[in-house]
Amino acid sequence: MQARGQLVLPAMNDAELLQHLSLTMIPQVGDIQIGILLKHFGSAASVLSASPKALEEVPGIGTVRAASIRNCHVQQRVEAEWRFIQKNHITVLVKGNQGYPSKLEHCMDAPHVLYYKGSSDLLNKRVVSVVGTRSPSQYGKDRVVELMAVLGQYNVMVVSGLAYGIDTLVHKEALNNRLETIGVLGHGLDQLYPHANKALAAEMLQQGGLLSEFMEGIKPEKQNFPKRNRIVAGMADAVVVVESGSKGGSLITADIANSYNKDVLAYPGRATDPSSKGCNQLIRNHKANLITCGQDLVEFMNWAEDQHQSSKVQHPMKASLSDEENVILSIISHHDPCPIDLLTNVSGLNPGLVSAHVLSLEMAGLITSLPGKLYGFCQP
Repeated sequence: MQARGQLVLPAMNDAELLQHLSLTMIPQVGDIQIGILLKHFGSAASVLSASPKALEEVPGIGTVRAASIRNCHVQQRVEAEWRFIQKNHITVLVKGNQGYPSKLEHCMDAPHVLYYKGSSDLLNKRVVSVVGTRSPSQYGKDRVVELMAVLGQYNVMVVSGLAYGIDTLVHKEALNNRLETIGVLGHGLDQLYPHANKALAAEMLQQGGLLSEFMEGIKPEKQNFPKRNRIVAGMADAVVVVESGSKGGSLITADIANSYNKDVLAYPGRATDPSSKGCNQLIRNHKANLITCGQDLVEFMNWAEDQHQSSKVQHPMKASLSDEENVILSIISHHDPCPIDLLTNVSGLNPGLVSAHVLSLEMAGLITSLPGKLYGFCQP
């Protein structure tokens, strides 16, 4: 008979999962060493039961790490984590196994284990990571709104770090454009930082999710965020830097993405703007490709041919319309009724072009003018 309060052991596949969790809790053994050990021994169970001599003989392990593996007692911590996982319906993704983000998996230092909560799978997606300053200018905000409006026409998953500023706006605008969006956290899933994004995070669980390599109880400490940034970079087909100072997490993410041979793109800014120094620096040093609008990204990634196959748009886009007209329609779809000034600022087009496109869309019966220089969709 089971003793009262005793942990109910999971099924065999879950037991193996617990062994992988144990590997991540061993001091001085990181993700790269775990990969080496698994390749050598074939399974997590074999690693944990190996003799000190067998462990020492593995290249890159040595006497100190071998002793750490043999002397580490993490059973209670693993059991506590397992209870938290089950109680909160968290999915554990193990590198090399089903469900782990395929683009991240090929990165040598990718986390061995990821904790995920959400409604979207992380596979077979076009993925764009968007990062930037915590104190964006209006220019930076407008670039995010326009970029998400364009990506709303494609089957793209949007990743960011759920931090203040650009990250927060990226997630909000992704949701507004019916895009799945993933927030990568620098702490465990038992908390949320910043707390001000609690409602946003809850909405993301229904249209994306939250992802972390950190177990319950790990706080948002400074050293965790560069580690978080490698996930943001590794998950993506392309990393977009909207605005960045001369130092900061966005540039770290861009550097990591370059080391992973990911495409990096950046919006240029005025030479005198502090919040654009980082982007201009990336472009000047050939570490990022210059883009000025969302369509630049789409064309750079060769996604334009599938524009009309997306099921994510809120209103049907007409094949006969130009890219600029489709962008204007997408903006109106999320700001209906939409002021003419907002169309100009977000689209990045000059006022004359916006007026011409608006007139064309009116004549096509797709939008209608409203009092106060507002535009909305024609009612069916």
